[in-house]
Amino acid sequence: MLLETVFAIFIGWIAGIIVNVLADDLPLRRAIRTPRYVPDSKKRAVHVPILNEAGEDVTAEFVYQDDEKRPLIAWSGILAFLFNKRLSSSGDVKLGWRYPITELFTIFLMWVALYGIYLMNTDPKIRDVDLLQGIFWLIYMLIFATIVVIDIEHKLILFVVIIPSSLVALADSILTGFPPSFIDALVGGALGFGVFFILYNGGFLFTYIMGILRGEKINEVAFGYGDVMMSMLSGFILGWQSLIFAMFLTVFLGAFGAVIFLLIKAISRNKYSAFTAIPYGPYIVAGTIILLFFRIQLAPLLGRSLL
Repeated sequence: MLLETVFAIFIGWIAGIIVNVLADDLPLRRAIRTPRYVPDSKKRAVHVPILNEAGEDVTAEFVYQDDEKRPLIAWSGILAFLFNKRLSSSGDVKLGWRYPITELFTIFLMWVALYGIYLMNTDPKIRDVDLLQGIFWLIYMLIFATIVVIDIEHKLILFVVIIPSSLVALADSILTGFPPSFIDALVGGALGFGVFFILYNGGFLFTYIMGILRGEKINEVAFGYGDVMMSMLSGFILGWQSLIFAMFLTVFLGAFGAVIFLLIKAISRNKYSAFTAIPYGPYIVAGTIILLFFRIQLAPLLGRSLL
C-alpha cells in the first residue's frame, strides 16, 4: 500500500486544488478560472443579493467581476499556508482554512478509493480492478469532494455537478465489468430519486404543519432538491441493490451527525435554533463510498449478488 498511498497523496492534492476552484466558481454560476483570491462578500452573494445605492440587484455583475489571480505557489491551499501566501497583494482577501482542508480531505478520499481497490485485488473471489474502472472511481472521489465542500459551505448541491456526474456513472455501468449493470444503474437512479423525492415533499408538509403549530413561518426543510438529485447519482453509481443499504446507512450517519452537532452546540453554549438546516449531502456521499468500496466486507449482510 506504500505506492498507493504516495499516489493518493499526489493525485488527491492535485484534485483538491481543482475542487477548491470548482467550489469557488460553480456556486457563483460563473466560468471556471485559475485560482483566485475570492472575497467572502462574493461568496455570500450566493445567497444574499447585492444591491446598489438605487436598490437594484447587481449580484450577477458583482460576482462576474474578476478577482486577483493567485501566484502559482498559492494555487494550493496547503502551500499558500506553508509559504505565507494567504493574503492577496492588496491585503484585502485572505484564504480561509477551507482551502488546505479540502486538499487534505480529497487526499483522504483518493486513499480510500485506492485502499478499496487494493482490498478487491487481494481477494481471490473478485477479479482484479482494471485501469478503466479505477479511473472512474477516482473521478467519483473528485466529484464527491466537490459536492461535500459546496454543500457544507453553501448548503447547495448543484445540478451542474450532478447531471454530468450522472452521465459519467451511466457510462461506467456500460463500459466496465463491475457492478452495477446498466439496467441496475438505471433502476438505482430511479429508486434513489423516488425515495428522496417523497422525503423531500414530506419535509415540506412537516415544516408547513409545524409552522402552523408554532405560529411562525419555517423556511428550512429536511431535504433539499439537491439531496434528491444526489441520491439519484448514488443509485446510478451503486445500482439498486447496494443503494437500498446505502440509504439506510445514510440515515444512521445523518442521525449520528445531528447528535454530534447538538453536542457541539451544547458544549460551545451556542444557542440552537430548531429546524436549523444541516447539509445532508456529506452523509449520502459517505454511505455511497462505503457501499462502493467495502461491499466485499459487507457481503455476508448484503448478499453475494452485490459482489
